[in-house]
Amino acid sequence: MPLQKNQLLEVTIERLSNDGSGVAHSADGEAVFVPNTAPGDKARVKIVKDCKRYAFGILDEVLVPSPDRVEVDCPAAGPCGGCSLRHLSYEAELRAKHDNVEDAFRRIGGLDVPIYPTLPSLEVDRYRNKVQFPVGRDKNGLPCIGFYAGRTHRIVPCPDCKLQPGVLNEIGNALCAFFAAHGIQPYDEESGKGLVRHIFLRRGVHSGQIMVCLVCTKPRLPHSDELVAALTERFPAIATILLNVNAKNTNVILGEETLTLSGPGYLEDTLCGVPVRLGPLSFYQVNTLAAEQLYGIAAQYARLTPSDVLLDLYCGMGTIGLSMAAHCRELIGVEIVPEAIESAKANTARMGEDVAAKSRFFCADAGQAATRLAAEGLRPDVIVLDPPRKGCDEATLSAVVQMAPRRVVYVSCNPTTAARDSKWLEEQGYQVEKVQPVDLFPRTKHCEAVLLLTKLHVERHIEVDVSMDELDVTAVESKAAPVSAGEGSGDKGCAEIF
Repeated sequence: MPLQKNQLLEVTIERLSNDGSGVAHSADGEAVFVPNTAPGDKARVKIVKDCKRYAFGILDEVLVPSPDRVEVDCPAAGPCGGCSLRHLSYEAELRAKHDNVEDAFRRIGGLDVPIYPTLPSLEVDRYRNKVQFPVGRDKNGLPCIGFYAGRTHRIVPCPDCKLQPGVLNEIGNALCAFFAAHGIQPYDEESGKGLVRHIFLRRGVHSGQIMVCLVCTKPRLPHSDELVAALTERFPAIATILLNVNAKNTNVILGEETLTLSGPGYLEDTLCGVPVRLGPLSFYQVNTLAAEQLYGIAAQYARLTPSDVLLDLYCGMGTIGLSMAAHCRELIGVEIVPEAIESAKANTARMGEDVAAKSRFFCADAGQAATRLAAEGLRPDVIVLDPPRKGCDEATLSAVVQMAPRRVVYVSCNPTTAARDSKWLEEQGYQVEKVQPVDLFPRTKHCEAVLLLTKLHVERHIEVDVSMDELDVTAVESKAAPVSAGEGSGDKGCAEIF
């Protein structure tokens, strides 16, 4: 019998889906997805939508809490939707992320491969090096920072987001106090009136430098000199203050024009020893310490030798490839975003003549570039793939197969598309050796993973049908060493990998 809207249902939560919702089943076997629940919860849920084969519900009451359930320590966690797993212990969160990666490879990829336990983040809270606060009004009508409630543009005030370093929250609140004191109005999407849309902040984890970028509808901010003086005096780590102009009626945060109010217009930091300069448009991993763990695993899987050619597709600012550049003969990076390629070239130059001489980066679509390089006869020894959430297109994967590297290191931000791409590559002569989930986004549903694929040599792999009657089991001695469950998951910094 189909479930009805507003129907109350008592269920037991079995697991978490890949969007962080709990999964239960009705008495008739229909799957019910319920946010803010934990595996093992016995709960009463209210059905809000039935789609015949599955339904969506909301939590009405936890009847018997799961042993993995913990008290939520942020009043905005539910409404803002950012910390969708803050009601779980971190150990349970890591297990759930591992299970989702494993499910993707088994169910979508049809692959039975070693999936190691999720590598935990070194910081569970306060780990984000970037924050984009929309600016709105609190219940008293005063400017405030917060986040959009799920599937809305209604701002949930959040003066102390637990995912952001405390100093970035303090800067956001100080700016709102300044706006209130000087009559500077937040932007109102409905009326199109107001000046300040977002507060965009970055912090270099290793350098400590901070970038402040105010996203406004006009290229002029009243009392800007006073603001610069007040901010830099109170927060001496601020390296630069920018004003980004976005006058369009759009959901895009940043506009195309950026003015410098103070400092050089960027901050500096390092990632796995690679010097980087970050502006508001720079793509950069938001969890620096976990990203260094991720890159370390990628380097371990690449196993480069001094004679190797490394091709880094979807290279961004070049940080993955450049972190391995000292260990190969040549590095080639490809990225479609022009600003990222310019940053990659600049980062290369700052690493010295030896790295610069062996590295080249160019701006192009990954699939088109890979196809052209393959046609030109490039035969890299190792290819690193770090695609967006949609994964690789077939042109890119086909070119990878044509170039025939002995190893492919796939850095994934979406296990579903990684499993799909892995299945395709396995059908073309590659084998997934292992998968290491890495938690770059604690308390949220997202999980990264590093995959190692190796090329099968057809001439060395012969399939033989042998009947059991032909085997002399007593004469067989097994010498295969078991794979360690923790292989590749050690807590190692980048410098320790080599």
